[in-house]
Amino acid sequence: MVFRRRDRRPLLRTIADFLYPRGGWTRAFHYVKHRVRRLPDSPERIARGIFAGVFTTFTPFYGMHFVVAAIVARTLRGNIFAALMATFFGNPLTYVPIGLVSLKTGYTLLGTRFDEGKHRSFGGKFADAGHDLTNNFLAIFTDRTADWQGLRVFYDEVFFPYMIGGLIPGVIAGCIAYYLSVPVIRAYQKRRRGAIKAKFEAIRKKAAVAEATRKSNAKKAD
Repeated sequence: MVFRRRDRRPLLRTIADFLYPRGGWTRAFHYVKHRVRRLPDSPERIARGIFAGVFTTFTPFYGMHFVVAAIVARTLRGNIFAALMATFFGNPLTYVPIGLVSLKTGYTLLGTRFDEGKHRSFGGKFADAGHDLTNNFLAIFTDRTADWQGLRVFYDEVFFPYMIGGLIPGVIAGCIAYYLSVPVIRAYQKRRRGAIKAKFEAIRKKAAVAEATRKSNAKKAD
C-alpha cells in the first residue's frame, strides 16, 4: 500500500507514540493544524468538519471516534478529513477533563449522581463491563453463563450519563472551534493563493525575459 510504513513499529512503541508523540504534543498539534489548513476545500466546509471532530471527542464511543466524526461531518456536509484530524482534540491530555465535564453534566441533566459505594469505583465499573463482554462472548461457545449485571451498571452510571452530558459541552466546544477556524482558514488560503500567484508571475516574467533575450540574440546573429 502507498501509505504503509516500511518498518513496522513494535506494539509498545505504537502505544508510547499515542500517549506521547516523539516530537511532543505541541509539534503534533502544529502538524494537524498545518494539514487541516492546506485542505483543498472551502473554509466553511473545513470548519464544519472541525466541529464534527471536536464534538465527537465528547462522546463515549472510544475506539470509534473516527467513524462517528465521519458520520457527523457527512451529515453536516463538512470536510470528512478535517473531522478525522480534529478528533485529535481528544488525546491523553484532554480525555480526563472531557470525561469529567461530560459525566457531571449528564448527572445534572438526568438528576442522578455517581454512586461509588453502591457497586464499584469508576475504574471498577469499566473493569466489570469488560469482564462481562469477555465472559458473555465465551458463553456463546462454552457452558459459561452470560451475566449482564456489570454492563447494565456501566451503561446506567457511566455510558448513558456520559452520552447525554457530552452533547452540550461538545456542541459548545465544536462551535468555538468552528468560529475560530473559519477566519483563520480563509486568511491562510487567501495568503497561500497570493503566494502561488506571485510565484507564477515570477516564473512568467522570467520566461518573458528569457524569450526577449533569445530574440535579441537572434537579431544580433542575423
